[in-house]
Formats: sequence, structure tokens, C-alpha cells
Amino acid sequence: MQLNFEHHQSAHCENGVTSNLFKFYGIDASEPLIFGMGAGIFFSYLPFVKVNHAPGSSFRPMPGLVFKRAAKNLGLSIYRKKYRNPKKAMRDLDEALEQGKPVGLQVGVFHLSYFPDPYRFHFNAHNLVVFGKEGDNYLISDPVMETSTTLTSKELQRVRFAKGIFAPKGQIYYPVNVPESVNLEVAVSKGIKKACSDMLGIPIPFFGVKGIKKLAGDVRKWPDKHGNKKAALYLGAIIRMQEEIGTGGAGFRFMYAAFLQEAAQVLGISALDELSEQMTACGDLWREFAISSARIYKAREKSGENYAASADILLQIADMEKEIFTGLKKAI
Repeated sequence: MQLNFEHHQSAHCENGVTSNLFKFYGIDASEPLIFGMGAGIFFSYLPFVKVNHAPGSSFRPMPGLVFKRAAKNLGLSIYRKKYRNPKKAMRDLDEALEQGKPVGLQVGVFHLSYFPDPYRFHFNAHNLVVFGKEGDNYLISDPVMETSTTLTSKELQRVRFAKGIFAPKGQIYYPVNVPESVNLEVAVSKGIKKACSDMLGIPIPFFGVKGIKKLAGDVRKWPDKHGNKKAALYLGAIIRMQEEIGTGGAGFRFMYAAFLQEAAQVLGISALDELSEQMTACGDLWREFAISSARIYKAREKSGENYAASADILLQIADMEKEIFTGLKKAI
């Protein structure tokens, strides 16, 4: 049993899964367009939440929100369910496939047998599509992989019920009641407005632009407050979240810049092209922060590179993102 599902590689799992599922139903939306309509650009810094013994940070909203928001803004209904019983979860997956529905899954990365060893770590917010079954093997479209692959039923059940933070609990999701036509203008506008609200409007100082400034203040204090060893651990954790887990800071800024270029055409607003260029420059600055901070982490810093200098880069990023999202809010 194999559905007529086309695998497309993408930069980020949830964007890619959403784009590939939508294309199956005739909605040809690129990964950047999905990312923008789903308001996927975000930042949070939660120093009181420890992940691998370091303060938690994220460059994306909660897992599943990009799919949910993009579908809602396009007028699609969705089905989503979590499970306690693994056997029930596998039965429901099989039934959906028999009904001709490719299914999105949230899974843990550590036990994905087709992942190279360096990329297999305890991260439970990965996404993939199951689009068929042959014997005991499920056909897998993992959008971060170049080609489709397979998992045995035992392997798939294991990653669907991985333990730990963001435990997937066998979660499945897919579109239902897809309209014959969608309004991209409305979806793009709603996505931009939500991103502006998230980056500028949350009053708590741990999210959006305020969160970046909060992180900058803490980075500056880490060496004196915690000592070099723990400060390096904390800085390394930020870099890992930015550049390795889920594309992250710089990658998401580049993707959002690509979205703004498409949005300029969809909405006929030329100002978005200029804001796209500014967002690309912001992505470059995030990458500069990561490279400089990585040298500090490895004790290979160049002259002038230190925690204070990294904090200054973050403040520059915060000012730049405030200007960009303020401009977007005015343009829309």
C-alpha cells in the first residue's frame, strides 16, 4: 500500500511536512510560504527552564503550531490526536493510510535508524510523514532527508512514544475538509500579523525582542556569576539551539526573508522586499553571533571576542528585529 505522495526535501521538518501534506491535497505552497503563514519565526529565552543543565531557549513556537496556524489561515480543518496506547496508535495510523491519507507524525530523533549517529540525540519535536506500508515496513517521508525511507513497525512505534520533554505520545495529524480554493492573501496577512504580535507584543520579558535583550543581559553576566566552565556550557547550549536543532536563529531569519519576498508578490506590497533584505542582514548577524560565541566556547576566541561582545551583538539583533517587525506591522 503506497499513496501517490511526492517527497520534497526541506530545511526544517515541520515546515516540510506541512508543505508536503498540503501539496498532496493540491495546495502548492513553498516551505518559506508555509513558515510565514504559520508564523514560525519566534524567540524565547527561559532561564528558569533547564534543558541539558543549561537555560532553555527556542527560535520557533511550540511544535505543531506552524501546521495548525497555516492550515487555519488557509481555511483547512485538521485532525490531530495523541495516544496512551501504542497499539491503538498504530491501528489508527494503518486505518488512515487505508483511507488514502498521508499522516504527519511527531517523533523522537534518538532512535531514528536512518539518521546518521551524530544527529541522533534526545529531541522529541521532530516531524515526518508516513505515506504507505509494505509488509512490516512503513514508507517514511522525512523532509530533512534527501529521499524517502522506511521504518519497521517496531522502530516507528518506538520513536512515536519516545520519552522526555515534548514526548510525542504517538501524535498524528493531517488535513481534512480541504477547500477547493484558498486565499493566499488572507493567509499571508494573518501569518505576518501573528509574527509581529509574537515578536513585539508579548509583555513578559522572555519572548520576542524582549527575550533577545534579556538573553543579552544574562550572557554578559554569566562568566562572573557562574565561572568560565558553566558560562561556556550555557553559551554552547544557545548556539546548539540556534544552529543545530530545528534550523534555528539564522536559518529561520533567512527563511523568513524568503517568505517576505513571496509575500511581496502575493500582497503587492513592495515594502516587504526591503524588509526581506533587512531580515537577511539580521540572519547574518545571528550567524556572526554563533561563530564568535563558538570560538569563545572552545576557548579559541580572537582578540575582542568575549561574553560582553557577544551580548552586544545580541542587543544589535534585538534593535534590528524590533525595527523589522515594526515596519511589517505598519506595512500590513
